[in-house]
Amino acid sequence: MSDSRFRFEPLGGHDRAAFSCGVEALDRYLREQASQDARRNAAAPFVLITGENRIAGYYTLSANIILVEDLPAETVKKLKWPRYPELPATLIGRLARDRAFRGRGIGELLLMDALKRALGASAKVASLAVVVDAKDEEARRFYAKYEFLSFPDERKRLYLPMKTIEKLFPNK
Repeated sequence: MSDSRFRFEPLGGHDRAAFSCGVEALDRYLREQASQDARRNAAAPFVLITGENRIAGYYTLSANIILVEDLPAETVKKLKWPRYPELPATLIGRLARDRAFRGRGIGELLLMDALKRALGASAKVASLAVVVDAKDEEARRFYAKYEFLSFPDERKRLYLPMKTIEKLFPNK
């Protein structure tokens, strides 16, 4: 899904004051912490910008690991993942859309861009999956709709194997 009325950019000098997704912690992160995380290489924030230069949404990516012990052995075998104690992954640390854009597919635009970017980066820095921590049951259902799988002992922690993401973007 793409929309020419929007563009993705790394977070820079964008006006963040008007952004409101309805979750204070996510709003505060964009206003106060995201730039610091980018400068410190703790997270890579990306913003979805409208033609009027308004932030419609944002997400962050960072390196992560999956502990192999957190997955059933048959899952690791089925995915053909190595049986290392720690497996490389990419984390979508935060993903939020401004309330003014509710119902316009912005969440999907954000997620698809994050997945495509993670897939591209995995060619340079290995990553077997994208991991998310859903903040609530509604967010968990959102990710599950895109085939994210729950960790057995943490229902709101989900992952999407890179092999599945490759099928979404066959011509990456």
